[in-house]
Amino acid sequence: MSVETFEPLWQSIQQIAREVAATHAESVDREARFPHETLRALKDARLLSAGVPAALGGAGLTLGEQARLCAALATQCGASAMVLAMHYNQLACLSRHVGDTPADEPLKAYLRELCQEQYLLASMTSEQGTFGNTRTSICAVSVEGDTYTLAKDATTGSYCAHADAILITCRRHADAPASDQALVLARKGQYTLTQTSEWDTLGMRGTCSPGYRIEASGPAWQVLQCPFATSSAESMVPFSHVIWAALWGGIAHGALQRAATYVRAVARKNPGQTPHTAGMLATAVGDLQVLRQMWQQVATEFDALGDDRQPLHGMAWALKFNNLKIKASEAAPKLVHQALQIVGIQGYKNDGPYAVGRHYRDVLSASLMISNDRIQARNADMLLVLKDF
Repeated sequence: MSVETFEPLWQSIQQIAREVAATHAESVDREARFPHETLRALKDARLLSAGVPAALGGAGLTLGEQARLCAALATQCGASAMVLAMHYNQLACLSRHVGDTPADEPLKAYLRELCQEQYLLASMTSEQGTFGNTRTSICAVSVEGDTYTLAKDATTGSYCAHADAILITCRRHADAPASDQALVLARKGQYTLTQTSEWDTLGMRGTCSPGYRIEASGPAWQVLQCPFATSSAESMVPFSHVIWAALWGGIAHGALQRAATYVRAVARKNPGQTPHTAGMLATAVGDLQVLRQMWQQVATEFDALGDDRQPLHGMAWALKFNNLKIKASEAAPKLVHQALQIVGIQGYKNDGPYAVGRHYRDVLSASLMISNDRIQARNADMLLVLKDF
């Protein structure tokens, strides 16, 4: 990716974070509403097609570059950044797995249309009865002639009511085992959503993620040829864990920015004296830099693979992504807590310029988005057989 292509998008996301996301973050959180203003700005800046290859009309950004964009947005609004992160994740599952055969032409055409119209993608990987295991499905897609039909009960459907399309995991056919999954692209107008639960949460309220029952039908080509096992290992897992780590670091960065502003204000009131909290701030900033280096290193190694995706199916890479997720989700809340300790009661209040309550509540979701306990159990299983780690 060239600097000439990335830099304009980088400047745009920073401006949107400062001027749009920051302005509406409190109402998005308070009202648990979708961040319409920020998404409109992202579309206008053509940021929703950042990960699509240039040949199909996108900017062709790397994983590391997309993670940087989400981190920047997260400094001002974690929910807005999470919507963008989830969209980039789904976009990778499409754009990184489209081939050059005649059967791939409809998907290529859709990606070109997405770039032109700046469609927002959502996903439904959860399902009642699978207990959070995204690599198994109960529902199955049915293909008859040129049409597919599908019905699924999802425990969560992040911003699905506001998306232009939803990527749905399911069994490839009625007789397929639970792990033989397909990814189905359902476009707006091809499905109905029936909300089955509420979304009144501690944090990440603007992601609007209640449960839904979805009933969809559409052209058979929208049942993607690439097995979900492949797109999960090569795209969904790498993109989710790296971009989430960057995003959680971005939330912590935003909280520490408020803490730094507070420390400087205290210093101005006492010229010639270094506030005792300045040392705490220095420690926290150092920890933030370690977290940033952690996800950037994994992103750099991933991007360096290029077209060689076979290593991503191995246990070594699975451990790398899993450990990044666990460590980042543990580090970020500690950094926000450090920001609160620096600011004190002014950070505890919700109505002042140094408030970090929203940051705190949003970042606590990190360990729950794919439970750390579940991931650690997978790591333990892999380490029973993997000797060179």
